This record gives sequence, structure tokens and C-alpha cells, in this order.
Amino acid sequence: MRVKSIIAAIALSLFLLAGCQGENSEESFPMKVEVGDLVAVDQNGETTSLADLNKGKIVIADFIFTNCDTVCLPMTANMSKLQKKIADAGLDDDVQLVSISVDPEHDTPEVLKQYSGRYEMDDENWSFLTGYSRDEIESFANVSFKTPAAQVEGSNQFVHGTSFYLVSENGVLLKQYEGVSNPPYEEMIEDIEKLK
Repeated sequence: MRVKSIIAAIALSLFLLAGCQGENSEESFPMKVEVGDLVAVDQNGETTSLADLNKGKIVIADFIFTNCDTVCLPMTANMSKLQKKIADAGLDDDVQLVSISVDPEHDTPEVLKQYSGRYEMDDENWSFLTGYSRDEIESFANVSFKTPAAQVEGSNQFVHGTSFYLVSENGVLLKQYEGVSNPPYEEMIEDIEKLK
């Protein structure tokens, strides 16, 4: 009788442990989109790629452009706040922030460096990307992030997604969050911790 109780207790423990592990995997997230690679140049003029930045790190990405007169400034300010919260949680070695320009013709590395300099940021784990063609970024945003990236006709403004996107170390888009007003910082930190 006692052996049966011990076996039952072990079986229950294994069941609960398996349940916890399953909950912490990519399977618990709503999206499962494989993110393609994007070869780019960062704000420091260094050639890189999204795959290189994603290697061994969880990525939080967004789409911006420096001439934006609406959502990009608050989004970048919110990403700066997120970077501080990630550091406060001791997760800065696990996470790479990536801001992807949808206006590569204007947003040169020098322009992105000046733009990023307006914010309190650490470029050790926050890259601003450019250096590809407009066709490449439009296709990349549409296919890999299921979001638009297109110039407004007759304007220097662009339509683009306003979310922060969570990408696993395996290069899979798992979730998106509000990026402009009231981003769910605590939820993002919890989700990052689930993937660690």
C-alpha cells in the first residue's frame, strides 16, 4: 500500500513538472510564424543580420522611421523604457532589441545613430537597422511579421506596424504587444522569462 502511495506521488510530481515545462515553451504563445533573415547595417555602420542578432537571444522588434511624425517617437521612447525594465530584471544578456527602419533610403546609419542618441539607450543590446532596399523591407515585414510597410503615396510618411514583436531564440514570432500607448511591460518581461 505504501509503495503504491509513493509511486502515485512520483507520478503526480512528474505530471505537474511536465505541465510546467510545457507552459514555459513556445507552445504557450498565440503566434507561430517563422521569421526570415534580413541582412542589414546597424546604427554604428556595422553589417549584421537579424539571424545574427537573434542567435542565442530573444528578440523584441519594432518597425520605425526617423521622419515619422506620429507613432515612432513614442514607440522608441517606450522601447527605451522596456530596455531599462529588461536590465532591472537582469535579462539584458538574454534579450536583443531591434528597431527596423521602413525608410532605408533616408535612414542611413548616421541618421539612425543621431535618432537613437535622443533616447537613453544601450546599443550593446539595441540595434537600429537599415541598408536594404524598400522592396526588401516591405516584403520582409509582410511575410515575417504579418504587418504592412509601405510609403504613403505623395508623402515622406510610411504605413507600418506599431507593435512590439516577441521572437524566440529559434527565430519564431510568438506574440505582439501594443507599442505606442501603454505597452504591457510586465507581460513582456514575464513572457521573456518563460522563454529563458
